Amino acid sequence: MSLRLKKGISGNDLGFGNGPTVNNQRLLNKDGTSNIRRVGLPFFRTADNYNALITMSWGKFLLLIFAAYLVINTLFAALYVWIGVEHLDGADGKGAVNQFFDAFFFSAQTISTVGYGHISPQGMVASFLAAFESMLGLLAFALATGLLYGRFSRPTAKIVYSKNMLIAPYQDGKALMFRLANLRSSQLIEIEVQVLYSTNVNEKGKIMRNFVPLELERSKISLLTLSWTVVHPITEGSPLFGLTQADMNEGDAEFMIMLKAFDDTFSQTVHSRTSFANEELVWDAKFEPVISSDIDGVSTLDYSKMGAYKLLNFVS
Repeated sequence: MSLRLKKGISGNDLGFGNGPTVNNQRLLNKDGTSNIRRVGLPFFRTADNYNALITMSWGKFLLLIFAAYLVINTLFAALYVWIGVEHLDGADGKGAVNQFFDAFFFSAQTISTVGYGHISPQGMVASFLAAFESMLGLLAFALATGLLYGRFSRPTAKIVYSKNMLIAPYQDGKALMFRLANLRSSQLIEIEVQVLYSTNVNEKGKIMRNFVPLELERSKISLLTLSWTVVHPITEGSPLFGLTQADMNEGDAEFMIMLKAFDDTFSQTVHSRTSFANEELVWDAKFEPVISSDIDGVSTLDYSKMGAYKLLNFVS
């Protein structure tokens, strides 16, 4: 079946343009970032530094802080050795290696303003260098503290999604569905979700990328306490009506999820985004239950089963 424009598909490109996707490249990554490669930017982009530092992973951030700490102390240790270790009173290391480590640990004590007193600068040059390093240390630790605060205080939604989308039985027909839950213990209220279907279509002999919002059984809930199965009924009015798995493959289908909620802890609106590529769509399957009751009758949500499903015995 050739690529076709299903009735109801709009020209809303969400900022991605209407060029077709190739090589099964998704437009929106699983973590919600745009799958766009940016080139031609200046090497030093100071305006983007803060955003990069507060949004990078914790592993990269801590590694960067540790590396910067080592580099700065190594640089100052080299300067102390260059002006002469004899200007560091108490540095009694024997040999070049031990003298360097004396200078390195003196630098670490100076930049943190700890100042144990075991080693102290002697002379104008060494004292000036130590004073400059202590001032630099105050600024550096203030900057690191500000970045830590920015990372902790930045309101974000920690939503866990099912690994796959399903085409599952629904009422007298079928529906597209996926599951989500709040990974944090914070309360999310007034949760809204939007699902957009994106596919390559043949419009007047030209392959283009089109987008259409899918009508959901329920697009808004008041409180996300357990899991939420988001459902798009595949009725005659649905852009997915009559499409087969081969059609989805040919059109390089992608489903983009945009969620908005109000976080009661931060008293701010938070957002979450993800996408499901065509290969993450499972046909004729059904989600397994994730909610049960314990012996006291309290509802229990099993996060390890968020993506669990079972294939049905029939083939569509």
